[in-house]
Amino acid sequence: MRQFTSSEFISPENMRDFSSLYKKLSESDEPLHRMDDFFGMGAAWVAYRHDDVAMILKDHRFVKNMKHLASKGQNTASPTVQSLLQRFISMPNMVTVDPPDHTRLRRLASKAFTPRMIEELRPRIQQIADELLDAVQAQGKMDIVEDYAYPLPIKVISEMLGVPAADHIRFREWTKTISNSTLDPSKLVEVESALESFMDYIRSLLEEKRKQPCNDVISSLIQAYDEGDQFTENEIISTVWLLITAGHETTVHLITNGTLALMQHPEQMKQLRNDPSLLPSAVEEMLRYAGPVLFGMRIAGEDLILHGQEVCKGEVVVVSVAAAHLEASKFENAEAFNITREENDHLAFGKGIHFCLGAPLARLEGQIAFGTLLRKFPNLRLAVEPEQLVFKQNSMRALESLPVEF
Repeated sequence: MRQFTSSEFISPENMRDFSSLYKKLSESDEPLHRMDDFFGMGAAWVAYRHDDVAMILKDHRFVKNMKHLASKGQNTASPTVQSLLQRFISMPNMVTVDPPDHTRLRRLASKAFTPRMIEELRPRIQQIADELLDAVQAQGKMDIVEDYAYPLPIKVISEMLGVPAADHIRFREWTKTISNSTLDPSKLVEVESALESFMDYIRSLLEEKRKQPCNDVISSLIQAYDEGDQFTENEIISTVWLLITAGHETTVHLITNGTLALMQHPEQMKQLRNDPSLLPSAVEEMLRYAGPVLFGMRIAGEDLILHGQEVCKGEVVVVSVAAAHLEASKFENAEAFNITREENDHLAFGKGIHFCLGAPLARLEGQIAFGTLLRKFPNLRLAVEPEQLVFKQNSMRALESLPVEF
């Protein structure tokens, strides 16, 4: 059995072309691989086949709550990693807990993501996209990340929640610190500091909303809490934090990675520009081919046998979503970028009870973002050589910047 290291998953080479790591994972034909250490959390199993990844994401035997990590006492995490794990355990939201708490907290968060509410956002999302691109049009160039992919979703989720626009800069710094450093044990003190600052901000925001409620999601959550709904104030704080971060971060990378994929496949970009009806399928293909999520994590909630291997209760199981998206038996010509792909059972939003609640919003934002970009800038092109692009080293496929000309 080939041993993998966590650094292989986030190396610059694999961020640029994940197919190379997929080939290493699949070349031995073993469905599970062993990893000596998963970013300071001890040994882990790696699943990469599409059916296995989907099964693990749906199977109740694999849990999310990190309090189950190495519950037999074999926790080998370093003290700094254990401190950060305790921090996340103390932040209960629908992503970090399991049923029955998950069911209760998802019901709380779902109030902001009904189909009707998402569709009603369409005109405003379109307005924001138009304004952002109009602001840079005269320059003839821009950075997709800073000028478009980041401000669009952060404006949308902030307006939904009722967060002042003046605070977006602080969000950017906090989320960058957390996402860029979480997988680096030497920087976990910085992560904890950013998390604490973020939580303090949300506490003060909740106090303001309690004094002056508005027609927004945060005010409705406070009202439900004050009226005796079954969740704690700590759960509200953690849920608001989740909605702010998850409500924009992955969409930033979807827009950035998708734009890069289009520029690297000019025939596909031309086809999409000429036929906007392909936008829904194009966004699905971007989620598969260049999706933000490289891998996820579950914890074995009990002793079990998987492909003949004994997976012990408390052990980490890494699910390689990006690898699953390259499986030839599931996707025809899997390594090709094809915006007309019809069978596209990707796992970018997960599976099972933890399926991404914000998926409809992310899809809508992606369709509007790409449609507007191609309509306004018919000569869109990369402003640097592809090898000059720098990918962040974290659990997402994320570019530091994406300079373009038009």
